[in-house]
Amino acid sequence: MNLTVTPGSAYAVIALEGRLTAPGVPRLRSAISELVDAGSIRVVIDLSGTEFVDSSGLGALIGGLKSARLAGGDLRIAGVTEPVRRVLKLTNLDRVLREYDTVEAAFDER
Repeated sequence: MNLTVTPGSAYAVIALEGRLTAPGVPRLRSAISELVDAGSIRVVIDLSGTEFVDSSGLGALIGGLKSARLAGGDLRIAGVTEPVRRVLKLTNLDRVLREYDTVEAAFDER
């Protein structure tokens, strides 16, 4: 899994490519934690390049959501691919993680 962090003034973006599985989870958790600790409490996870997510990956997303919300922010997901969407629906996490078509739409305040 490749992970790219792009800090921003309105929100930070973490773009994932590949498979979000147990080996990549520590990197994702660390990236979210570093952003939240640095004051970037609004985080978008760009899943447009993610082809699969397993239970540990889902756990990392939920953990990140909790961290961001405890800090007064939020974590949202964008660009969800169909295989990932199926897993989210199967686990009912599509009701917990707010999905947006694009990264820009995730924190569009209009």
